Amino acid sequence: MSRSYTQITLADRRRLHHLVAANVPINEMARQLGRHRSTIYREIKRNTFHDRELPDYDGYYSTVAEGIAKERRRRLRKLQRHPTLRAEIVNQLEARWSPEQIAGRLLSDGLSLVRVCKETIYRFIYSKEDYGLGLYQYLPEARRKRRPMRSRKPRDGAFPATHRISQRPDFVGDRSRFGHWEGDLLIFQRPFGHANVTTLVERKSRYAVLIKNPSRHSRPIMDKIIRAFSPLPAFARQSFTFDRGTEFAGFRALEDGIGACSWFCDPSAPWQKGTVENTNKRIPRYLPGTTDLAVVSQRDLLHLTHHINNQPRKCLGYRTPTEVFTAHLQEGS
Repeated sequence: MSRSYTQITLADRRRLHHLVAANVPINEMARQLGRHRSTIYREIKRNTFHDRELPDYDGYYSTVAEGIAKERRRRLRKLQRHPTLRAEIVNQLEARWSPEQIAGRLLSDGLSLVRVCKETIYRFIYSKEDYGLGLYQYLPEARRKRRPMRSRKPRDGAFPATHRISQRPDFVGDRSRFGHWEGDLLIFQRPFGHANVTTLVERKSRYAVLIKNPSRHSRPIMDKIIRAFSPLPAFARQSFTFDRGTEFAGFRALEDGIGACSWFCDPSAPWQKGTVENTNKRIPRYLPGTTDLAVVSQRDLLHLTHHINNQPRKCLGYRTPTEVFTAHLQEGS
């Protein structure tokens, strides 16, 4: 086996196609092609054809793999050929723009004659040549390694079909009844540990509750929600809508503890719980992502929720969430 790496050729890919079709082990493929097994594994992983519309045709094909590899190299060279465009993209990433926002703005403004899609920017960020720039740290989730598409494991076992948001009663969706909440988790920078904050917002009044958690383990999070909501009358805590984060997998404890139903958004659809998402955008003004929660107490969070809940809201006719929430409690008592 050669110690110097050379690009895989079309002839290599043709041989590899037959070996893959014959289900030959990776180690044997590497031996026959005179390559390291990691090279073969990476080649198959990166250049296998996938089509959501035609899943029966998914597989490794030599000419298709050659085309995928050439397109990937062409995309990376695009930013090398246009240093001004490259510098503009770097500046926007450092300003915390997402690759999709950057690509969309470049297209809408028409300032660049070179068209760039979000995939080109993602590949640029994680490429071997430019990884040292550390641009990944400006992405929303700041992943050191890019997570492949379709890599998220299905969670239907933890969140059964009977609890999907499509099964949620219409009166919850149209805000016609009081006592239905949305929940989410605010995550802070990793160097400060695993502490986080549960955000809960009542859909009709927009009344917010913030709860500090030491970790993302589901049952302790649910126990804290139960303790916080137990003093409320049953009509004020009828249901909760969450996303499919594993921190909410223990949702059955809410039904047992306070008699509340739980509903879950569709995968990758956080907009389906837009009330709490909107509230989460307000909180970083007072509690930025760089906050060390070790120095933030639950009392501090209570002061913050008091401040948020006492701001007049246009959607409430410029009444405050506290005023609307209190009025509903009095009506139901």
